Amino acid sequence: MSSSERPSRRDPRLFRATVASSTRLTPNMQRVTVRGDDLRAFPWRGYDHWFRLFFRYPHQDRFHAPEVQAETWWKPYLAMPDEVRPYCANYTVADFRAEPGELDIDVVVHRGADGQIEGGVAVWACAVEAGEEMALLDQGLLYDAPADARSVLLVADESGLPAVAGILRSLAGDPAPRAVRVLQEVPTDADRRDLTAPPGTRVDWIPRADPHAVPGTAALAALRAHVDVDPHGYAFVVGEQLLAAEGRRHLHRAGLPKDRITFSGFWKSDRHAGSRS
Repeated sequence: MSSSERPSRRDPRLFRATVASSTRLTPNMQRVTVRGDDLRAFPWRGYDHWFRLFFRYPHQDRFHAPEVQAETWWKPYLAMPDEVRPYCANYTVADFRAEPGELDIDVVVHRGADGQIEGGVAVWACAVEAGEEMALLDQGLLYDAPADARSVLLVADESGLPAVAGILRSLAGDPAPRAVRVLQEVPTDADRRDLTAPPGTRVDWIPRADPHAVPGTAALAALRAHVDVDPHGYAFVVGEQLLAAEGRRHLHRAGLPKDRITFSGFWKSDRHAGSRS
């Protein structure tokens, strides 16, 4: 997850934990639940609270946590020798339970042309066993709706679904009435899930008609058809890089000020014409 204009936390803290379970949530989403005494102090803020996930590579004999003492944590992390430096990826808190110190991580299960699971986190999530050590670095929120926003528009591919679900859950407990609409792309119709949301929320699920299409393309097409933009609203557009960048451009041209749009390219496909990851 990379923010395009939103600051990260200024007081990062590393929380160590172990894997409690790993289960298939939908055909293309795996949920890993981690647990640890450290997590009882995790300052969960709801919405799209995100973190940096660290775990060991398959070739490493044990997990070595990076040192985190300041905002420049990445310098000592990159200085770690290859044989001990852990894998690092950015994820959203799918759910959090403070008393037992439990946190859920929802991971998209990517597959190659041969059907095999691909991607470091997807492979880890689908194969990890209970008791495996890991750690996460708290990074705070990207969601930044102005207090006077009269409406909220959430747009995402499946990589952004945990963020969308978390934002809707937090908005459901917000006493301020807002019109909420969601354009949520998923790989298949079976990847829909029940969402806790404010009354009256409109959720448009967008299963991909073409399983070989670049994720985010269908959500972007649906967004481009959305031309009745509330200039006093707020939009949150995340997922594949083109969806985030072009989605922001469309919304701004349609009349939504740039400071009322949060956009973030969580990942980049190498299948767009002229692009390389």
